[in-house]
Amino acid sequence: MKKYVVTLAADEREQLAGMIAAGKAAAKVLAHARILLKADQAEGGPAWTDDRIAEAVEVSAATVERVRQRFVEHGLEAALVRKTQDKPRRERVLDGAAEARLIAVACSPVPRGRKAWTLRMLADKLVELEVVESVSTETVRRVLKKTSSSRT
Repeated sequence: MKKYVVTLAADEREQLAGMIAAGKAAAKVLAHARILLKADQAEGGPAWTDDRIAEAVEVSAATVERVRQRFVEHGLEAALVRKTQDKPRRERVLDGAAEARLIAVACSPVPRGRKAWTLRMLADKLVELEVVESVSTETVRRVLKKTSSSRT
């Protein structure tokens, strides 16, 4: 007896079949659509076992279980598409205000005896100005590249 039983409505079944027929969605979305169609235990549905679905769709049995669970708990859309993260893996070192401060420093006059700002000098200056506790030169490089600012 399955804990999460997939029973698709007629319109959901048509939507999934249409997605698969068009083939225009991401491969993972199409695989999840196939899983749901094969797992459908509504009247007239194939009601395949998880192992058989996993073999047919070429995914693991655990994937089939997770798709079933997401469909039952959160609906069709959640079963097809991976949910966005509530919190990113890593917090940003430089927020918008700190990025603006970095750009202002990069556009400011170069210290005496220097020709141009280096990434290390900019990182050290942000720490000196107490904008951040520490910042890597790679973070400084990415911000400057993202903003397309010239250090000259």
